[in-house]
Amino acid sequence: MSYLVLPFFLLFIWFTISIRDSYSTPNPLNGQHLRVIWTRWSGNPKGLLGPLKGGVILEFLATRLNFTYEMVRVTGYRAEPSENGPGLFNYLWDQQCELLVNDLIPTFQRNKVVDFTLPWAYDHIKFLIPVTDDSANINAVVKPFQWPIWLGVGISIVCVIAVLDLIQRYLESASGTGFEPNNKPQTGGLTNDGQLRGTKTKTEKPYLYVVGNLVSQGGACPSKRLPYRLVAGVWCLAAFIFVQAYTSTLFTYVVTPINHPLINSVYDIINNNDINLLVKEEGIENILRSAINETGLYRALRAKLDSFPNSRCKVVSDCISLMTPKSRNVYVDAIIYLKDAIRSDYRKTGKCNFELAKEEFIGIMTSFTLPKNSPYTQTISRGILDLHQIGLVDYWDTWFRPMPPQCDGKPKNSEKGNKLAPLSLNNLTGAFIVLLVGLSLSLLTFLCENIHFRK
Repeated sequence: MSYLVLPFFLLFIWFTISIRDSYSTPNPLNGQHLRVIWTRWSGNPKGLLGPLKGGVILEFLATRLNFTYEMVRVTGYRAEPSENGPGLFNYLWDQQCELLVNDLIPTFQRNKVVDFTLPWAYDHIKFLIPVTDDSANINAVVKPFQWPIWLGVGISIVCVIAVLDLIQRYLESASGTGFEPNNKPQTGGLTNDGQLRGTKTKTEKPYLYVVGNLVSQGGACPSKRLPYRLVAGVWCLAAFIFVQAYTSTLFTYVVTPINHPLINSVYDIINNNDINLLVKEEGIENILRSAINETGLYRALRAKLDSFPNSRCKVVSDCISLMTPKSRNVYVDAIIYLKDAIRSDYRKTGKCNFELAKEEFIGIMTSFTLPKNSPYTQTISRGILDLHQIGLVDYWDTWFRPMPPQCDGKPKNSEKGNKLAPLSLNNLTGAFIVLLVGLSLSLLTFLCENIHFRK
């Protein structure tokens, strides 16, 4: 029993010490007054980017850590200074504010000049693509086999027909009388001498037997001779495998969704030259710029950005305006901002014009920013840990980012789930096209035969 009680005893001691340390840790923010920058504050110009939940997080930290704050008015959202003017970091360096409530991604270069708290948000980078229209599933009839298999089946048909025809001709010539003794004669009769008249048997054409087995029509073997039946038996086995493989795979291609997404992963962007990548300036591009020398994937993405002149947008709406239903443009950003774009477009148009690609790219973390060597960094980080333990960060998304149920950003293929839907005309377009081509050929043959016989 002592071995079972010991782990719980140690856990109780650790929990007691951790609680005591948490209450005994000094709070340098107690009673302090901070100057805070939050770009989405109502006193700033509209349209500035920033964390949507920054206000409630700041209020939570102020209540938790017992400090007051005032907002500092800003006119831009860029962090680093640029040629156009100073950035938000300048307010920290010039001691005009003590806390920057933003969603900056900590990088090695930034960490040299400012302090970052523990991440308050964890997200993934994903790709926003336009919803494709439904298209007719014309190629469903030929999709089950790749072209090398179709070529192999065609060559096999020709070879088997040729072999069966040669065996049949050889057996007929070897019999002398031109008929096979195991086959029933077509007609009988007596010669002038009163003997049985030898007539040729009515044998089927080899191509009818070969094609009949391939289309599951069956048919009797034209010859009873062992060499002929061996070749016919081998073809029956091969045709059975071909037919079963085709029919089982054909069902999958008939019921598969016909609104194929533009891309599924980042590799589809790299491997397709006609797909353009869009990105917001001072956003995800910073990640690509900092990791450009790591792998060939990042270099390929940077090359894709440089190949399209309109790939970089100042605001998200500029990138979204380039993504029409028939365009080949893809926008990359954090999932939360992509959902904001989907929700905003749905409110304007009332339609789901965008969806998220199936696979995610990379994970990202965002933090708040303080001046370098700030005495409040560790305390605010501890408050953010408390916020995560309570689970309020994810819960607040249901308040600030309620996605409409008709347009949640998921691909249409995954929305159906286990729901069964009847097949539409688009699913069986290929079958009707095959039927139309066959009827047209039969009508053309009928007309040619009538013209021939009339002459």
